Amino acid sequence: MNWNFKNVLAIIGISALTTITSMWSYGKLSKSNSSFETDGKLPANYASFFNGNAPGTTVDFTPAANAASPAVVHIKTKTNAKQVQSNQKKQRNPFSDLFGDEDMFGDFFGGPRMQPEQRASGSGVLITADGYIVTNNHVVNGADEINVTLTNKKTYKAKVIGVDASSDIAVLKIDGTGLPYLVYGNSDEIKLGQWVLAIGYPLNLEVTITAGIISAKNRSIDINSRQSDKPVESFLQTDAAVNQGNSGGALVNTSGELVGINSAIASPTGSYAGYAYAIPVNMVKKVVTDIVKYGVVQRAYLGISYPKEGMSDEALKKLLEELNTKFKEGDGILITDVLEGGAAKAAGIKKGDVLLKMNGVNVKTSPELQEQVTRYKPGDKVNLVIKRDSKEMTIEVTFKAKLGSADLAKSSSAAEKLGGKLETLDKATADKNDLEGGVIIKELGTGILGKSRVEKGFVITHVNEEPVKTVEEFYEALKKSSSPNIKIGGVYPGYFGNYAFILNLNE
Repeated sequence: MNWNFKNVLAIIGISALTTITSMWSYGKLSKSNSSFETDGKLPANYASFFNGNAPGTTVDFTPAANAASPAVVHIKTKTNAKQVQSNQKKQRNPFSDLFGDEDMFGDFFGGPRMQPEQRASGSGVLITADGYIVTNNHVVNGADEINVTLTNKKTYKAKVIGVDASSDIAVLKIDGTGLPYLVYGNSDEIKLGQWVLAIGYPLNLEVTITAGIISAKNRSIDINSRQSDKPVESFLQTDAAVNQGNSGGALVNTSGELVGINSAIASPTGSYAGYAYAIPVNMVKKVVTDIVKYGVVQRAYLGISYPKEGMSDEALKKLLEELNTKFKEGDGILITDVLEGGAAKAAGIKKGDVLLKMNGVNVKTSPELQEQVTRYKPGDKVNLVIKRDSKEMTIEVTFKAKLGSADLAKSSSAAEKLGGKLETLDKATADKNDLEGGVIIKELGTGILGKSRVEKGFVITHVNEEPVKTVEEFYEALKKSSSPNIKIGGVYPGYFGNYAFILNLNE
């Protein structure tokens, strides 16, 4: 018993000695680690960590979710069955495994075939109390009927006000008053690691809210090139769970403000895999305003070329030798060419210059540059900071339109006489009909188009025998005409043959 008591005392003594030694060693180690600090202070990158962001601070998503979810709507679309030609690229029928493909003999013998009725769904965001909705272009593209359902189960018929395939944005309108809507936030203020909520209707479920953080900014994933030959991408990346059906839904901050429109996911399976992409709301605002005000996006044209991201070191070295300039990635945007008719050429920018800033905003990557340019319209002036021969200088640039007009949509009196609603044909429909581009008549209106034999859905590919691929080119061709008689040629998607119509602008 006595021996056991001594044993216990010895063990206690050893434990105490060990504890004292460990504490002394930790103190010495802490002091030695201070040699990595400046004057005993934390590194500069930790300055904001304890400034209102102390560890243990909790975030309550409930207020933001309650405020934002009523303004996020469920969009359901229907595309009618139609006859298409067999030489067109066939879309997969999602029900083919259950019901079989229709009109297989038409395909076999090279004749027309029937494309079955198609239904799809997505999400959208109310942005005004009288029913304007922003969503993705790919959610409503080609739809013959669009229905919108709110969280209160009330359903409305929606019409398309306008689309922009380049940025994958569409604007819809429903008839209503006093509707809930989301307040715009400021995507420029979004920080990496910031909490956000993704709200939408994934997989045909009821309104669903998921939380995540901003994991990257200014991402380009080359997805908009599927529907546009002039894609614009500068996505916010988040790990909030997003699935099919979330497209067009809201990305909101913890204050319930709209900071992005969910547009895409990166996934090897087609389902959520940790990376989702949203269009920054500052880009959305500009596109939506232009569509509502002008019918088309007034896109500024700078007129420069620059290397694609991910260029190899060898290719970059060779390029720099050709340009006789110095540059390293991260400095800014290396200008490899200055295009005729562009704003940069007119302002005196040269090949080999490095673009550093636009109106005080740093631009180091092509997505950052794209996002900044999309905020301006033809005629706007900006100050560019460039580096030339190792010296920085500021140059004022006046943006132009692609075809040299400051406002093609407004300046054409001929277009006003025609009336109707015209849009640049989306890339998917153009490819399906073996077209390089064109202008689709979405609405006939009460002008000359409405009184002609042209029908809604006609795709204009030529004006006075001159090919046109976009709305801008169409307006420009009208302005060039010296005669009041305008000949438009084109096709009806899904039907054989080319058609031509003479429109008299003096009627």
